[in-house]
Formats: sequence, structure tokens, C-alpha cells
Amino acid sequence: MLVKHIEDAKPYDAVNHRGNYGLRLQGFEPGGPTNQWVGLSHFLPGGGAGPDSTPFEKVYVVLEGEMTVIVDGKETVLKKLDSCTIVANEVREIINRSHEVCSMLVVIPYPPGHKP
Repeated sequence: MLVKHIEDAKPYDAVNHRGNYGLRLQGFEPGGPTNQWVGLSHFLPGGGAGPDSTPFEKVYVVLEGEMTVIVDGKETVLKKLDSCTIVANEVREIINRSHEVCSMLVVIPYPPGHKP
């Protein structure tokens, strides 16, 4: 078992993200998960990501606040404890349109070729 306390989580910069602060909770370390990594992202009002896509799926879980997810022109607002799966190669944009910080748990497979 690998226990990682929040004070030991390392910040990371996510490509094509704005107005956010990300922490890697699990992943990319010896003894950690072998299939995916888990991040905690805090998005300021107006912050977000995309539009873009990745060659792998990802899962978002809103812990606090709300996040608008846009796929194929359709907007869905995720609120506390709502979640969604973004499938591989699906173009998505996320925007925090509220006036509060949105905190999301993000679960993403390792990139192809990564060896934990």
C-alpha cells in the first residue's frame, strides 16, 4: 500500500489548461498505481481546459463547485459529486462559469509506453 498525504502531493502543469492549480495525488512513483494516475484540479472562476482531446479516456469527479463540460456543442453542468467519462479522442472543453472555485478529481491512464 502506498499512502500519500495531501501535503506530499506535487503540483503539475496541465497542457492547454488555464486558471487552474493541479496536484498529483497518486501516480508516477514507485509503489503507486500501475494503470492510471489521479489528480486534484482546482479551477478558478473562468478557468478551464481545451477544447482538445487525448488518445485515452479520463474521468472527472466534481468535489466542490461546478464545471461546465462541452462535447459536440452540448453543454452539461457537473455539480458536487457528479462525474463524467470523456472517451478517447472525444473533443471536450471545460469551463468554470461559476463565481466559486471548482475542485475536481481527475483519473487518467498513463500515457502509452509509460512504465511505472
